[in-house]
Amino acid sequence: MSVLTFWFDLSCPYAYLASTQVERLAADAGADLRVRPFLLGGVFRARGVAQNLAGTLHPDKAAHNLADMHRHAELFGVPLVMPPGHPLRTVQALRALLVVQRDAGDASGRCLLPLMHALYRAYWVDGVDVSTEDGLAEVLRGQGLDAEAVLAATEEQEIKDRLRVLTDEALELGVFGAPALVVGEGDETTLFWGQDRLDHVLRALGTEPPPAPTATDGPPVEVWFDYSSPFAYLGVTRARRFLGARVRWRPMLLGAVFKDLGGPIVPLQTFSDAKRAWVSADLGRQAEEAGAELNWPSRFPLRTVLPLRMTLQALEQDVSKGEAFIHRAFRGCWVDDQDPQDPEVVARWAEEVGLDGEELVRGAAEAPVKQALFAATQEARSKGVFGAPTFVKEDGALFWGNDRLSLLAALEG
Repeated sequence: MSVLTFWFDLSCPYAYLASTQVERLAADAGADLRVRPFLLGGVFRARGVAQNLAGTLHPDKAAHNLADMHRHAELFGVPLVMPPGHPLRTVQALRALLVVQRDAGDASGRCLLPLMHALYRAYWVDGVDVSTEDGLAEVLRGQGLDAEAVLAATEEQEIKDRLRVLTDEALELGVFGAPALVVGEGDETTLFWGQDRLDHVLRALGTEPPPAPTATDGPPVEVWFDYSSPFAYLGVTRARRFLGARVRWRPMLLGAVFKDLGGPIVPLQTFSDAKRAWVSADLGRQAEEAGAELNWPSRFPLRTVLPLRMTLQALEQDVSKGEAFIHRAFRGCWVDDQDPQDPEVVARWAEEVGLDGEELVRGAAEAPVKQALFAATQEARSKGVFGAPTFVKEDGALFWGNDRLSLLAALEG
């Protein structure tokens, strides 16, 4: 039987969302579920991450992330209420879980599931302050536990040390955030991060998830992209599959978006080693899911102004050929390791799809085309776009990331 270990802290809304699904997921895959609390703040300290990570985000990204949480809650059919005091301190609540586990003598941690769910509901639905002894005692009593005895035991050195040990174990596994779902045990483990990777977990457990929904009927959806992003490459590759004729291609200069946000021009380079390693592995899984070949370019970060300007012209001349150029350019950047700055290379991409490459290259140097790309990028920012790919619906709803195409489709289905 495969082993699935759920690593969590109560302070993370994504971990709460995953907690509502993890037992069903394990049952569907016939996996041996194990439960491990850990101190997310301790992991953040070890990885050099801000304790209140959400507080460091640009307002546009923070707004998207809040909407994204509620969309996943809707998808999972569970309530979610953001508590005003978030993030609450969860150290004592996590220790209380470990007291219950010790007293039950359950190495798997499955005995913690009822209390874990009760604590999550208190934090993320009922507005109970589990950082206080009164709030924690209320939850413990609701589970038929001796609240005073459990609270007293949370101060025992054995329990404090156990939480530190579990947090260190999480770090050794490569955990950098919550929720973390680990498939396997010993030297054979695969780490997954987030409530949005449950399908990947199922596959790792040997069970194929249900087919992803599509939403090919409805009003147009703008697909904002830049050739510099591997995630945009995958999102553009899959856009027609999920959205059909609704797609409206919208090139933009991602570096200018990042500059306007005041953040790093290459966010990947700011990640911790653990997160960067996970993103690399996850990107490979996303490419496999999309049926797309992916080879990391030797010139990364890519400079893509020339093909973006050519794309604007191509789409204006002929949408069908413009779309063909988009796919050829992405392949040149992310499969063939070709230089998007080289006019001869990019002109050849255009010629291959029936466009006049030399004409498009000449046009890219002209002021109206330069201004058009600048204006498109400004328009993207005015709509709240902060990364690529971003899918913007007619009502202004924004979905960021290749991995949000299926969410967009599921919510419309």
